Amino acid sequence: MRILIVNDDGINAPGLAVAEEIAAELAGPSGEIWVVAPETERSGASHCVSYTSPMRVTQLGERRYCIEGHPADCAIAGVTKLLPERPDLVLSGVNRGHNVAEDAVYSGTVAGAKEAAIQGVRAIALSQYFASGPGAPADAFAAARAHGASAVRRVLALPFGQDVFYNVNFPPLSPAAVRGFTLAPQGRRGGAFQVQEALAPNQRRYFWLAHNARNAAAAPEADSTLCAEGWITATPMRPDLTDHALLAEAQAAIEAAE
Repeated sequence: MRILIVNDDGINAPGLAVAEEIAAELAGPSGEIWVVAPETERSGASHCVSYTSPMRVTQLGERRYCIEGHPADCAIAGVTKLLPERPDLVLSGVNRGHNVAEDAVYSGTVAGAKEAAIQGVRAIALSQYFASGPGAPADAFAAARAHGASAVRRVLALPFGQDVFYNVNFPPLSPAAVRGFTLAPQGRRGGAFQVQEALAPNQRRYFWLAHNARNAAAAPEADSTLCAEGWITATPMRPDLTDHALLAEAQAAIEAAE
């Protein structure tokens, strides 16, 4: 198996090393693992691509590159240029922080997998829900590290279809506390961000976007709710944004008005 790993946290991110561990277990000793990651962190980049500016490419080792670009750029460059043959699988992540509900819209991690799907390669986005304070695991990536390979194997056994990729999220628990693996629809929490205002010493006004922690506000069966409750969630997604049901209804409305 030839596996390409991309991410949005950057080439030096600890989650990238976790993804490499997962890929090594999946590929086995005869497989190939390639890494093409952004030079710096690109969290929240969504599906941004660098078509208006060139991207510096740096080879850091055998089958390991960093690009002055975004996660989608990394997927495009890896699949179409840097690898001698197309990969069998693209893993995007493991992201530091979950990508559930509206997060998937903004996520560079999700975009890396989405672009791979557009390129016709099976792809899975991997994200680790982060927790802090009492009860948080000492290893923040413990759940992904322990259950990542088995979760990917379970996803690979599922139907994919044209342009389909899967978005997988690991709960912020010790491996033993994880409740299991489940499919879930993308949730809706009523907004992922809130604005926090700050005043600089020179009296200039600044805004920070702070992430809302309202996973339980989504439906009980949603990815955000279930991941917060301790489940590894997997959500099939695709880049087609068309509301097909509404398209048919709108067409019927046009025909009725004529």
